[in-house]
Amino acid sequence: MAWTTPTPALVAVTVGGVALAVAAVLSTDAPSRLLVGLAAVGLLALAGLGFRQRPRLSVQSGAQPRLMVRTLTGADEYAPDQILRARVVGYRRLGRKTPMLELDVERDGAERLLIFGRWDLGVNPEVVYHELVAALRLSEDKTR
Repeated sequence: MAWTTPTPALVAVTVGGVALAVAAVLSTDAPSRLLVGLAAVGLLALAGLGFRQRPRLSVQSGAQPRLMVRTLTGADEYAPDQILRARVVGYRRLGRKTPMLELDVERDGAERLLIFGRWDLGVNPEVVYHELVAALRLSEDKTR
């Protein structure tokens, strides 16, 4: 089981970044060149980050299932007993409620809050939540 940003979305962001970079190079106005160039760098950085973190979230099944979370620096691994709470929370974004998957985990004696949206997972976070609870066999006191 693995969830990640869809490849066509990352390719579209990359193409947009390249198009903005070309527009910045061809621009004759210095302020325009700067602003369009910064936008190009931002889009290309977003695409690079998305490709680097593939798959963003995955579950290694077996006798002892593990949750794998890919970050910019590499993969972090969590056992089910390190997951303190899992839930789906609706956040207001652009005037509407957007579901986000929240995972409270323990890493090196400290609690961390991991938040994943549809961009990170490629599907509705509610679907991922149900599959994670089933795959990791999370107890009811750790959910919702």
